[in-house]
Amino acid sequence: MKLNVIGGPLSSVEADALVVGLYAEEPKLRDPVARLDRALGGQLAEVLSAERFQGKPGQLSYLHTAGRLPARRLIVVGLGKRADLTLETLRRAASAGVRRARDLGARVAAIETLGDRLPVRDRAHAVAEGAILGAYTFDRYKREKADKRVDELRVVEADGRRRAETTEGVRTGEVFAESTCFARDLVNSPANDVHPTYLAKAAVQLAKEAKLGIKVLERDECEKLGMGAFLGVAAGSEQPPKFIHLWYTPAGKRRRRVAVIGKGITFDSGGLDLKPAEGMLRMKDDMSGAAAVLGIMRALPFLKPPFEVHGLIAATENMPSGSAVRPGDVLRAMNGTTIEVGNTDAEGRLTLADAICYAAEKVQADEVIDMATLTGACVVALGPLCSGLFSNDEALAARLTVAAERAGERLWRLPLIDEYRENLKSDVADMNNVGPRGGGAITAGLFLKEFAGERPWAHFDIAGPAFVEKDVPLGPKGATGAAVRTILAYLTAER
Repeated sequence: MKLNVIGGPLSSVEADALVVGLYAEEPKLRDPVARLDRALGGQLAEVLSAERFQGKPGQLSYLHTAGRLPARRLIVVGLGKRADLTLETLRRAASAGVRRARDLGARVAAIETLGDRLPVRDRAHAVAEGAILGAYTFDRYKREKADKRVDELRVVEADGRRRAETTEGVRTGEVFAESTCFARDLVNSPANDVHPTYLAKAAVQLAKEAKLGIKVLERDECEKLGMGAFLGVAAGSEQPPKFIHLWYTPAGKRRRRVAVIGKGITFDSGGLDLKPAEGMLRMKDDMSGAAAVLGIMRALPFLKPPFEVHGLIAATENMPSGSAVRPGDVLRAMNGTTIEVGNTDAEGRLTLADAICYAAEKVQADEVIDMATLTGACVVALGPLCSGLFSNDEALAARLTVAAERAGERLWRLPLIDEYRENLKSDVADMNNVGPRGGGAITAGLFLKEFAGERPWAHFDIAGPAFVEKDVPLGPKGATGAAVRTILAYLTAER
């Protein structure tokens, strides 16, 4: 979708559909919508009254303008109460409006910078972001492509004095959304195409286009570094493992060095502790963390944050075979820690352990953030729409929580209960990779915390929201690109 910022009153905008917003509990139409109603001879007010349109968030109505306006259709979206307006309300309103425009056959749509209580730059960002995310489709593998799609979206800002702010907001919103869609595409694609070698090639291509630094470590190079935990998981697959390291360097003096790590299990069968068929069906999404890292790194050259950012992915499959790691085997991580494999289906934390070690030893990161579809226990605790946050650093956790709220991604901090560390004890190694069923998300977090040491570290368990089974306000069923926008909001908060 091509985005353009245009000026002029809404009544002069040419488009197949024009999207405007209305607040709830306001008995009279206010400008600029009131002007549109006058141009339509009061027809808009009549339609809204007949449909009992109340302006509630997500509510929609539309009418044909019959030539009374340059826009062929007028779509009205509810914004809720004026006092309760948030950026997430605007994202969802833009998503709903543009989706309806698409479904009505609009090729060129226009939308105002919805609302008026928040800064115009933020509103423009939210509108652009919501429109792109809402209109997302994945039909790469279908012979018949969707014939209804919006090719151009015109964002209308009537006040010429705010044109520059609006343009900047639309630009950043577009980058956030397109990077999220990039991650969605990777996760939605089947595992027979998106394997470790494909991920590495995608990273190389991304680095070339975005002018990022990159190196891809092969199996023998990982062996030399002592990445026994990562390679233990990879042992059962015919696909060669790839350790991907991307980096972005800001112009001028950097504020700090940040490592973002994504779990890159391109397919998770469970290994020898094989998953049941139902549990295995969607396991192409077990590289959602890796996809998020690539989406984040893709955006950085456009957003220009003041941090040096390193994206790390330990990419492999977790498959059963004669060479696969067995329950009871002992693996040695990059930092020398020995790990008894209590369950081969707790493989993600093993790959992340070596990635965190690499971030500490080779990158020397000032802080580490990992994202992983790590535990079903987190889904049980928080449901399918909320990520869990674990951290050993209060300041980092607080900054990430603020970023998630600004991005509109649900996040809830869970505790790292020290007493539960006893559950990871092993009789034959330094630690076990699993504990009891109760508190499974916490013990997984405690396992990763061991490798972070004293360095500020945060872990996003995105097992719930990374892939949804039905349409949601900002996208269709499937991959969501979870955590991309939160981390981008975090990295750009101090510009």
